[in-house]
Amino acid sequence: MISSLDPASQSFLAGLDQIQQRLQTAQTELTTGLQINNVSDDPSEIADIWQLNSELDQTNQTDTNLSQVQTEVNTGESALESAVTLVEQAETYGAQGASDTTDASARQDLANSLGAILQQLVAIANTTVQGRYIFAGDTDQTTPYSIDLTQSSPISAYQGSASTREILGPDGTTFPVALTAQQIFDSSDAQNNVFDSIVNLMQGLQNNDDTQISGALADVQSSDTYLNQQLAFYGTVQDQIQGAQSFGQNYSTQLQTQLASVQDANEAADITNMTQAQTQLQAALQSEAQLPRTTLFDFLS
Repeated sequence: MISSLDPASQSFLAGLDQIQQRLQTAQTELTTGLQINNVSDDPSEIADIWQLNSELDQTNQTDTNLSQVQTEVNTGESALESAVTLVEQAETYGAQGASDTTDASARQDLANSLGAILQQLVAIANTTVQGRYIFAGDTDQTTPYSIDLTQSSPISAYQGSASTREILGPDGTTFPVALTAQQIFDSSDAQNNVFDSIVNLMQGLQNNDDTQISGALADVQSSDTYLNQQLAFYGTVQDQIQGAQSFGQNYSTQLQTQLASVQDANEAADITNMTQAQTQLQAALQSEAQLPRTTLFDFLS
């Protein structure tokens, strides 16, 4: 297309357009806080921006996941602390029942107290967080245990499954976050089986059987030590979660700093550029307005 403008006018308009573009760019960056608002602003940086944003989103999601798991782990740890207290109380009842001065009637009362402890332990094994049985393994919608003290085997078989849940940390490593109620309370090792040892002690007291009471009490003491080891697992997981969260926070800060260096606007420079562009625009318009507008007809008149 052939322009009807003279070269001087074309040059003026081109310069005016450049000034307006600089002004618009500065205004946009100040408004958005970003120096890259479109792919065309700097195509070479788009891949890095996308990668940094992707890593930042993943890190934030990982932190959210860790916080959710932390709630379950804290609840599990608190529940097992209560369980340890109950088993220690069962030891005390067992020691009282093993005394030669305790008669059959008193032993029956102690057996009833142990029955109440068993009910509380089963309730702990069935602990829920946000509708999930946290000790039921991967089948967390299934109640792990039920109890009926009128039965010779008052506690049901474990109804859950194995626990394969692991949590991903921001550094890419994973670690397990839960034990099952079966692992905690119902070990295949008789000396570590919390449920069975207390049931045997309760039944020994009911039967007024010194031999059974003595043997069961030893197992309760052993299972108490074992239960404390399971409690320690949750303490370790708490430390791992806190460490992962700390790492994630530091990594998130690094990513945000890198992202800012690539895409954030330089406010001071933008203000300077906008001021200069406004001054140049005003000066250009004033200069153009002052140019003589004489034509051939002015000389012929």
